[in-house]
Amino acid sequence: MRADAEKENETPGWTTPDDPRRTGPGAFLRKWNLDELPQFWNVLVGDMSIVGPRPERPYFVEQFKDDIERYMKRHAFKPGITGWAQVHGLRGDTSIQDRLRYDLFYLENWSLALDFKIILKTLFSTENAY
Repeated sequence: MRADAEKENETPGWTTPDDPRRTGPGAFLRKWNLDELPQFWNVLVGDMSIVGPRPERPYFVEQFKDDIERYMKRHAFKPGITGWAQVHGLRGDTSIQDRLRYDLFYLENWSLALDFKIILKTLFSTENAY
């Protein structure tokens, strides 16, 4: 996105199809999921996991923590580069309640086998966020 992508708005916004804030190179990186590669640094330093609930921008966390029951439980695990909600198509501007339901399912049913399944589904996914 452009450096001044949200300058015109008073609050952060969700990414949308054909988002005017995207740059050409940014659209290419997003299309091929290359924009996620720098997050592996966060995994190496221990701030993130490969699999877990996707991190949310602090602005939205502040909104959701009071409005959505059990929202903060998703923060029990480290955030992940990919997650159960994402491999079920819940990326970008999708229902936060649905994403939370999948995140909580993941947390309550965590296993190495489930992580492996999520990684495989991620690698073979052809659906990208915008």
